[in-house]
Amino acid sequence: MNILVIDAQGGGLGKQIITMIKKELPDEWITAIGTNATATATMLKAGANEVATGENSVVVACRKADVIIGPIGIIIADAMLGEITATMASAVARSRAKRIFIPFRNCDNYIAGVSDFNTGKLIMDAMEKLREIQKSKL
Repeated sequence: MNILVIDAQGGGLGKQIITMIKKELPDEWITAIGTNATATATMLKAGANEVATGENSVVVACRKADVIIGPIGIIIADAMLGEITATMASAVARSRAKRIFIPFRNCDNYIAGVSDFNTGKLIMDAMEKLREIQKSKL
């Protein structure tokens, strides 16, 4: 299974996701795409199998992914301080991959019904969904 992790800014969320995947599902392939070099470097250090940076990398990786994981801002053009382009958001939204979004409310978008969970709780929930997807592919 090819798991695509997309993150922006400092890549901290992506780092946490990749660390958890490597711990719980060590045999899965992880591609990490950062919207900037700092995010990419952070996710590489976390153990991603391959990394790249930028808009075209997001577009290409979305075509190859089985699962995409990232903050919900990756499907909102101009989110994450403008790092998510319309092309990136469209690539994620149009991908045939299963998508797991971490529902942060700091992208100037309010997500009704989402409580203020801490990052750890949100990532644990995302991992549970990833495990369900992995089991269905076996």
